[in-house]
Amino acid sequence: MVKRVVVLGSTGSIGTQTLDVIAQHPDRLQIVGLAAGRNAEALQRQAAQYGVKSLALYEGDPGGSIPTGMEAIVRLATLEEADLVVVSVAGVIGLLPTVEAIKAGKAIALASKEVLVAAGEIVMPLIKEHGVTMTPIDSEHSALFQCLQGYSADQIDRLILTASGGPFRGKKTTDLQNISVDQALNHPTWRMGGKITIDSATLMNKGLETIEAKWLFGVDVSQVEVVVHPQSVVHSLVKFRDGSVLGQLGWPDMRLPIAYALLYPERKPNTLRPWNPVDTPNLTFEPVDEDTFRSLRLARQSAEVGGTMPCAMNAANEEAANAFLRGEVGFLQIPEIVERTMDAHQPEVPSLENLLLADAASREIARTLIEGSTLLAP
Repeated sequence: MVKRVVVLGSTGSIGTQTLDVIAQHPDRLQIVGLAAGRNAEALQRQAAQYGVKSLALYEGDPGGSIPTGMEAIVRLATLEEADLVVVSVAGVIGLLPTVEAIKAGKAIALASKEVLVAAGEIVMPLIKEHGVTMTPIDSEHSALFQCLQGYSADQIDRLILTASGGPFRGKKTTDLQNISVDQALNHPTWRMGGKITIDSATLMNKGLETIEAKWLFGVDVSQVEVVVHPQSVVHSLVKFRDGSVLGQLGWPDMRLPIAYALLYPERKPNTLRPWNPVDTPNLTFEPVDEDTFRSLRLARQSAEVGGTMPCAMNAANEEAANAFLRGEVGFLQIPEIVERTMDAHQPEVPSLENLLLADAASREIARTLIEGSTLLAP
């Protein structure tokens, strides 16, 4: 059976690799819809290459040939002929298309952490209500998902997320005072988009992944642990209540978890470099320095508060990370902006409406902080 796939965020890093994976499995996967943020030229090239007619842009010329706006993205995510929707858009803009795709009975392959970070409390019940599958694309959550096949949440002791440590592994706060954008984008292992690479440098990505794991696997946030693993070969581990530990290993290549998410429950041969234990005889693990990398702690705190607080935290982080990329704030100001935005937020019980309101209000607070003279980059 061929799965018909819509890719939201097709021109980004994950999106382009998703198209590569789909092209390798024409007997199992077919692209029926593509959406991008604002890159109309790249989207049209992809459409021509893969013979796709259903397109959408989040931002663009309303009078152009490609439908634009959130309504167009939602329409694409709910295409009648689609079986599976890949959500790989940056930020919380993936939330509404994901919700509507689930309601339309589409399976979800999720790469956008923010969907569950901001709205796990409403998304996961919808998954259950509509009887659809959600397969994670993140390498860490794919690893956990694979290790947990056949096991239930009550058998889990701990989920152990691995982190490369990013470009500033081993650094202290005093070393990070005058970090440049280029330094922060110089990731030692992965090649990703700008915002997620900054999240990796601050370790906020592990905070977001902690919250995502809570919702995906039905565990308490206190059961999710992060360890630094510089080689990026062990993608995550599950420790069970009997003391057994299972892990998923392989070279750091996003096409492997993408293929698993799209083809699940099948495993198909591919052209990726196979991993061999003797190629990496020295695999090491270290604790996370949460005093230096405060973003991880802030994300965990937002999950402990619950309600709309993770949404507020995520919105502030998006604004702060993107402001850093534009050179408007310093590297160490990112967690400061997040913390001050969280302090200003009054959490509520989540609904789609108040999550969107919390997101907008928190962005406004963060932007005000970014504009403040005391937070400008040195």
